[in-house]
Amino acid sequence: MFSLEKKTVLVTGASKGIGAAIATALGAAGAHVVAHYGHDRAGAEQALASVPASRKHFVQADLHDLAATEAMWDDAQAWRGRIDVYVNNAAIMLWHGGFEADDATWDAVWEETLAVNVLAPARLIRRAVKHFLAQEGGVLVTISSWAAQRGVTNPDTIAYAASKAAVRSMTQTVARAHARDGLLAYVVAPGVVRTQMSEAFAATQGGEDKITATLAMGEWVPPEDIGNLVAFLASGTARHLSGATLDVNGASYVR
Repeated sequence: MFSLEKKTVLVTGASKGIGAAIATALGAAGAHVVAHYGHDRAGAEQALASVPASRKHFVQADLHDLAATEAMWDDAQAWRGRIDVYVNNAAIMLWHGGFEADDATWDAVWEETLAVNVLAPARLIRRAVKHFLAQEGGVLVTISSWAAQRGVTNPDTIAYAASKAAVRSMTQTVARAHARDGLLAYVVAPGVVRTQMSEAFAATQGGEDKITATLAMGEWVPPEDIGNLVAFLASGTARHLSGATLDVNGASYVR
């Protein structure tokens, strides 16, 4: 068993999907949760509805804006004076950046995807590392994707796949560079999770039934599975798992 009662955890993209499930699981495990949202505060509040007011704090930031991203970390850290765990979750997937796109569309999709999925997380990971070194310990959990290992079936989302590979590599670097400093870093690589993003992706691939037929369990991953895994990783219980990429796809992709 584990408890997060003494942990302060920052989760980006906590208003829906995987991020909301992570926030809920962290709150249930006793953590003080800092829930980041872009526009949907109501979604973040719903994710932490059962958590006492003293254990939740909401921070807004548009991750396209690096100044706002930095200010969000400052706000999160100021709440309780420290952050013990940073969950790097927020990401976007854009649909019109395939090989047949015109140059302007291709460039725009890559620019926006890298801004939100790579540059903002890079700033926050840097802040986390500096903070964790100062307090002699901390946990980084990055939500990547199986797309980072196997690519995507729809090349219109190639920028998304590349961005998920980038944050995976950042997190692995933190794990290797700071293993002796008490910093633990984990990568979670979900497969097809029941989220709005995955449902939209399935629509581009012939529909949910076609996607489901390819899955070993014949079902999509519940977001709660990711939330419960991240809560466990946040506890720091499995220290020597640091640096690992944890596949969560119901045995559909086994390495």
